[in-house]
Amino acid sequence: MLKRFSYYLLSVVFVAGIAACVGQSHDHRDYAHDHEHAEEAGHDYDHEADHDHDSEEEGHGAKGAHTDEIILSADKARAAGVKVEEVKPGVFHGVIHTSGKVMSASCDETTVVATISGRVQYKNHVSEGLKVAAGTTLFSITSAGMQLADGDPVQRSRIDYERAERDYTRAKILIKDKIISEKDFAVAKAEYEAAKLTYTSMKRTRSEGGVAVSAPRGGYVKQCLVNGGDYVEAGQPLAIITQNKHLYLRAEVSERHFGEVNKIRCAKFRTSYSNRLYDITDMGGHIQSYGRSAEVNNSYIPVIFEFNNTGDVVQGSYAEIYLITQDRPNVITLPLTALTEEQGIHFVYIQVDAEGYRKQEVTLGESDGERVEILTGVKQGDRVVTNGAMQVRLASASNAIPTHNHNH
Repeated sequence: MLKRFSYYLLSVVFVAGIAACVGQSHDHRDYAHDHEHAEEAGHDYDHEADHDHDSEEEGHGAKGAHTDEIILSADKARAAGVKVEEVKPGVFHGVIHTSGKVMSASCDETTVVATISGRVQYKNHVSEGLKVAAGTTLFSITSAGMQLADGDPVQRSRIDYERAERDYTRAKILIKDKIISEKDFAVAKAEYEAAKLTYTSMKRTRSEGGVAVSAPRGGYVKQCLVNGGDYVEAGQPLAIITQNKHLYLRAEVSERHFGEVNKIRCAKFRTSYSNRLYDITDMGGHIQSYGRSAEVNNSYIPVIFEFNNTGDVVQGSYAEIYLITQDRPNVITLPLTALTEEQGIHFVYIQVDAEGYRKQEVTLGESDGERVEILTGVKQGDRVVTNGAMQVRLASASNAIPTHNHNH
């Protein structure tokens, strides 16, 4: 019985062992089969990925050939006011770029002086810039309350006039009886007429506050030279009146340009308070004079222009000046509005087709404040944007291609 049980137990163990071997063999074959499929799938994926990456690189290469072109439709360019100019070499002038100042012309200025000695007082709220007409009372001068050696000038002139009148009346009687000579009579008559003229003049200008001082001609008060209450002597300047019809432009030229000073024909200038460019020629101006040597305290040579004031140029203002010299042929120039600047480098935009533009670096030469010489960067026949360059620049930013990012 025990032996039979042992045989049975061994049979069960044998059958279980065979079953286990068969299962392991089947699992191994399945694993190997799955692994082969995975390798094939991985190979297919790598092949497809490589193929897609190559295609993508080819696409990038095709686009890269036109990355420098800026696209701006004709409708948008028209709406933005974009204008294009064809580059053509032409005549341009030499330019000396400097600075200077606008001054009043000496022929337009008149000095108001004191007619008598005394204390000055302002009349009619006189201030710089005030428009005055000829004969307008500006000041009054009085000696009231002052201890003057000659006394009040008006009273003194009245006394002199009355004395001269008595002497002349007596002389007329004496000359009839031949008591005095013709010479003495002539002297008495001359003294009387002079005293009468002085007294009449002072009496006419006499006011309640003293002797009135009037503007000799119309214009604008450029400068007041005294303060109210100051003591002045007869003949002392009180104020300066300018008509502001003619102005001077004084340009300070470095002595290194001395050889070109005699070649200067005209000038353009821009004041510190405005962006407008003025042309001396358009304002009826001309070169007045220029220095033959540098000034004592600096190394600059003055060049003076005279021009008619159009009413919007303020005397005393500082100016940026472009002195125009001799003409030069075959020079490529563009308007200053065609330029854009990035970190000190200048660019223009060239139109390559109806809707395409290209950014081009340029090297600048001389400028007259309106146009600038182009040394390198453009050539004859190029179509350059002269108005609306900033709009084209903004369009280039919107056309920028984003960088490729590999996210799988």
